[in-house]
Order: sequence, then structure tokens, then C-alpha cells
Amino acid sequence: MATPRVSLVIPTQRRPHGLAVAARSTFRQTGVDVSDLELVVVDNDQAPSAQALTQDLAAEAPFPVVYVHEPEPGVANARNTALSRARGAFIAFLDDDEEAPEGWLAALLAAQAKYAADVVFGPVRGRAPGEIVRHRPYLERFFSREGPDDAGVIDHHYGCGDSLIRRAAMPDPDRPFAAFRNYIGGEDDYLFAQMREAGAVFAWEPAAWVWEDPVPSRLTLRYTIPRAFAYGQGPSAACAAASPPDRLGVAGWMAQGLVQAGLFGALAGFKWLVRAPDFAFTLDRAARGLGKTLWWGPFKIQFYGLRAGA
Repeated sequence: MATPRVSLVIPTQRRPHGLAVAARSTFRQTGVDVSDLELVVVDNDQAPSAQALTQDLAAEAPFPVVYVHEPEPGVANARNTALSRARGAFIAFLDDDEEAPEGWLAALLAAQAKYAADVVFGPVRGRAPGEIVRHRPYLERFFSREGPDDAGVIDHHYGCGDSLIRRAAMPDPDRPFAAFRNYIGGEDDYLFAQMREAGAVFAWEPAAWVWEDPVPSRLTLRYTIPRAFAYGQGPSAACAAASPPDRLGVAGWMAQGLVQAGLFGALAGFKWLVRAPDFAFTLDRAARGLGKTLWWGPFKIQFYGLRAGA
């Protein structure tokens, strides 16, 4: 069997509909040679619940489909296990709640070649079902990823979903994702920060966009505001985890967060009272500020790595 140039990787956990949509969108890619591709589906459920579906999808696929079961919960575990089986020189990540248009992969590969990039990121467009009316603009924005209007080299990184990574640029090509991030997320941020310190080139390609269809249970402020708080913790936690720890950076982020939480918290309270339509946007900013300030142990929120029924 020829070695593929690109391994498409979809981590999944008990989302059969989303997995089917994401996988089938990779089958429809244009402008790429299918002999250069493989799809690796990594199932992070305790039971191999996605195995039968993956076998059915493999029968439709124009390229090899590999099923991998990783019963140990955690996003980093899932991604690392997928990479242990992936054979491509490039890894293209797609989440199991995303759907890629036909030219998505070709756009990522073209940007990688043009900019000699180690990682290429693309936009994510949040898409809520029609019955979601309350806070709809905020919710679609929350699940979106925006960036520059023009393609080019960038000095920062985004998340793993909708990205193309040159495998040889990873610090550990087989297990690059930090296990200590399994339960709090941010394993991709930690990896990309390491790569940036090593001189990796990051690029942005607006044409390489994907849809994101969040599960309905996430389309509420009850989910997004704690998540915004957790996102806010990122900069402070990253400074604390640096070697050696960046204590000045931690103090700076905490001070900034305190001001942000106070100002936007008060403004959010006023907007709630007057039923302002942009109330959720303001509350989100307050939550992110509070996260910068309250970032350590007892305030950590676990979004990942939960076993079935947990």
C-alpha cells in the first residue's frame, strides 16, 4: 500500500451523526489526489461505539479509512493515538462537529506550499439550527473562528480543528500532545506554543474554512459562559506552566483580567436589566476576564476526558 501524503484525522466520542457528516465531507474533497490520502478515525469512547459506523463509512470512501480505539479518556490521548497509526507526512485535523467544503484540503495544502508553513489554520463558521433564536448571533460567533481577511504568515496560532500540520515539525511526531491537558483542554495550544518557540512557521488561509455544528446541548449560555471562563484562564495558566514560570506574565494577565471582569461584569448587569440584545457578548467578555484572574487548581473547569455516564 502506498504511503499517503496526508492523514486526515477525526477524533470522536459518541457523536455518530457528526462523525458521519465530517467523514463524508472528506470523501468529497476536490483538487487533491485521493491516492495521497487516508482517514484516521479515533474513537475516544470506553466501548468501541464508532467502530461499526466507521466500517460502513470505509465502504464509501475513495481512500483508506483506519479505525483506532482509544478507551482512555482525554483529548490528548485521542490525538496521540491517532498519530501513532497515521502514516502521512501532513496531518489534517477535522473535528466530529465540523463539515468541510469540497476545496478545503486543497486550500490548506496550497497555503502550506506557498508559505513553507509548518501549520496552516483556516476559519470556522458556527452554524446553529433554525430553532435556536435566543442569543443566536452570539452563539454562532462563539463557535466560530475568525482571522485575517487575507492569506499569509501569522505570528500566533489557533486551535487544532481545521488545521494542517507538517508532522516533522512537531516536537514528538508520535505523541506530541501533552497528557496533562487531557481534562482541561488546550493540548493543541500547548503544542503550538512549543512549536512556535522552536521557530515553526504558522499560516492562515481564509479559503480553507469549515462549518461547525455544535450539539444542541451546547447552544446555551449555561455551556458557553463557563467555557469562556475556561478560555480566559489560558494565558495566565500558560505563563505559570512555562519553564521557568513567567510570574510577571501571570501577574499582568491577572491584573488585566480583574479590570476586564469588573468593567464588563457591571456592563453585563446593566444590559441584562434593560434586555439588551448584545447582553451575551458582554457577559462572555466578563467571564473571560474572570478566568484570567482565577486560573489555578480549584477554579479549573473540566470539559474533557469524562467517561460515559460521567
